[in-house]
Amino acid sequence: MLVQRRRALALATLTAPVLLITLDMTVLGAALPAISADLRPGAAEQLWIVDIYSFVLAGLLVVAGGLGDRLGRRRLLLVGAAAFGLASLAAAFAPTAGALVAARALLGLGGATLMPSTLSLIKTIFPEPAARRRAIGVWAATFSAGAAAGPVVGGWLLEHFWWGSVFLVNVPICLALLAVGPLLLPESRDPRPGRFDLLSAGLTLATMLPVVYAVKSLATDGVTTAGAGAAVVGLAAGAWFVHRQRTVADPLIDLTLFARRAFSVSVATNLLSVFALVGLLVLVPQYLQLVAGMSSLEAALWLVPGTLTGMAGALVAARLARRFPVRRLVGGALAVAALGFGTLTLLGAGAGPVAVVVGMALAGMAVALVETLTTDLILESAPADRAAAASAISETGFELGGALGVAVLGSIAAATYRAGLPDGVPGDTLGGTLAATTDPALLAAAGASFTTALAVVGAVAALVLAGAAFQSRLLPTPVRTRNAMPAVAHR
Repeated sequence: MLVQRRRALALATLTAPVLLITLDMTVLGAALPAISADLRPGAAEQLWIVDIYSFVLAGLLVVAGGLGDRLGRRRLLLVGAAAFGLASLAAAFAPTAGALVAARALLGLGGATLMPSTLSLIKTIFPEPAARRRAIGVWAATFSAGAAAGPVVGGWLLEHFWWGSVFLVNVPICLALLAVGPLLLPESRDPRPGRFDLLSAGLTLATMLPVVYAVKSLATDGVTTAGAGAAVVGLAAGAWFVHRQRTVADPLIDLTLFARRAFSVSVATNLLSVFALVGLLVLVPQYLQLVAGMSSLEAALWLVPGTLTGMAGALVAARLARRFPVRRLVGGALAVAALGFGTLTLLGAGAGPVAVVVGMALAGMAVALVETLTTDLILESAPADRAAAASAISETGFELGGALGVAVLGSIAAATYRAGLPDGVPGDTLGGTLAATTDPALLAAAGASFTTALAVVGAVAALVLAGAAFQSRLLPTPVRTRNAMPAVAHR
């Protein structure tokens, strides 16, 4: 009983980093209107404020995972908690948009040192398949709850405090993690980690940031020489990175894992699911506040159903997997998620916030179920001696999916918004327009254009998840047992 209680407390401790990172990925959506009014960022600055965090985090996750293998995963987790808390303080009191971008980049750096430890330590603490599956369900429920609760927490804070409070909320969580982590979490490291490849570490960021710049440049300025050049540089660095992982003795990413169908399809499914969900969770609060006219708290309460359904989807996944083939569960859930995001297209036909809430609740439940099942498949399909590598790739897929969702879907929304504005409407973002004019006709035109943009993004997200549902047919047929997650037929 004492051992079980200690393991439960350890799992609760490991949910804190997940909660921190997912909250910080989406809480900003609720605060963007206030930040826009105070700091007056342009369209490009606003996009960087939102997603520099996720891209630095995703770009450094594999690097941080390699450091955790060498220095100790618990030690890296605690260092990350301290860094994340300090960066949160810097973001809360940022005086300019540029300073906030820099603070958000530091948050990404801190987050990258937090995440790689969570799944690896879960596999260490819960070696039994059934116990591990339940623990991953709690982990995924926290991920979904944090992503969906970000706008809710942000909305409540903004009703009572200034926009910097959405970052200060991280500080007590970091302090609690620093206090109990050394007592409850075991130390874990790779006994034979090999040589750390500094060049590969640099290539991850050399791939990520130029490509992100190219996406943002395309959305804000169309095709430009600088944007095209950045895309070429990023893709070339990515090709070099892949080549180096195939040839170097101690690669940062074990590419041979992708030869296993269960692994590769599950990673791709996770990335696409988070891509759609997180991208929309940044845009929806802006619609509820700036177009539907809700206060921050009202908008937050309208998103509570999505939080609850997301938690429920993650927690029932393990039970459903004992009764139905995982491949069918994943495909069916992705279809439901596509339907939920497709509901947002009704906004273009005059539907109101109810369509948003229903769509996000359906999508949140389905995506959380998918994340739980595919994350367990990733760990199950990897050999025991490569569990840490599989965990790092899985977490990178999560964060890269969220980062791409914010950047790509945010860029589509920004481009659609500007294209729909009639002549004479100031500002290149909805927040900028609201700050620049009080003319009712211009404000109505801006609101209608943003509504159209959200409907377009909902359609894109629905198509992406419909494609993911079709892709899920490639998952190998599992052999189900009564008490454990199915063993995967690798083929």
